[in-house]
Amino acid sequence: MNRPLVVSYTDMMDYGEAWDLQKKMVHDIDAGKQQELLLLLQHPPTYTIGTQRHPEHLLISEEDRKKKGISVYQIDRGGDITYHGPGQLVGYPIMFLGLGKEIDLHAHLRNVEEVFIEYLQTYGINAGRKEKYTGVWVGDLKICAIGIKFNRSTTHRRDFITSHGFAFNIKSGIQNEGFKGIIPCGIEDYGVTSLEDCTGLVHWPEQVASELVPIFAKRFGFDPIWTAAAQS
Repeated sequence: MNRPLVVSYTDMMDYGEAWDLQKKMVHDIDAGKQQELLLLLQHPPTYTIGTQRHPEHLLISEEDRKKKGISVYQIDRGGDITYHGPGQLVGYPIMFLGLGKEIDLHAHLRNVEEVFIEYLQTYGINAGRKEKYTGVWVGDLKICAIGIKFNRSTTHRRDFITSHGFAFNIKSGIQNEGFKGIIPCGIEDYGVTSLEDCTGLVHWPEQVASELVPIFAKRFGFDPIWTAAAQS
């Protein structure tokens, strides 16, 4: 029997608010006060710097960044620097890993990637992985960045609860917006792309969320339960 997964879509949420919400949900899920969930949303323009801590990969000056209204957060997920902004679907799966089964953190990352590889195939896009790098790629261009934190459960000692997640580029031309001010994920040799650039079609994040959820739920063995927009 599949486990229930609470799913919500929020059109826009400040990054700090979403980060606080994730931490609360990890605690509540661990304590049995909250079902596992998938938060889907968009962020206003934001740079996040992961635990690899390479601030030199932030190329834009503080003055220009403030003029553009781009926030910066140093956070506790794995990985380097990335950009979040309108026209990008961000997902935070907050879910148990383990529950009596053997845990393979590497395999979990590969499964998240596989969700997007399968989704892109529905549009005839041949996406895949690139050796040495996390995420989903179309040729030499990254379309989906992935950075996950594995939180040790305090009530299930051998288990983890995931937080953070993925950022899937949808809007055409997003690579010419906030990504221009950073070395995305610290990778200088390759660029980024989007769903609209690959298909030539217009897509809305909420539409993509509804198409993506069944693939995610099937991959991870959940029955999705849609609910109202998330609030901190």
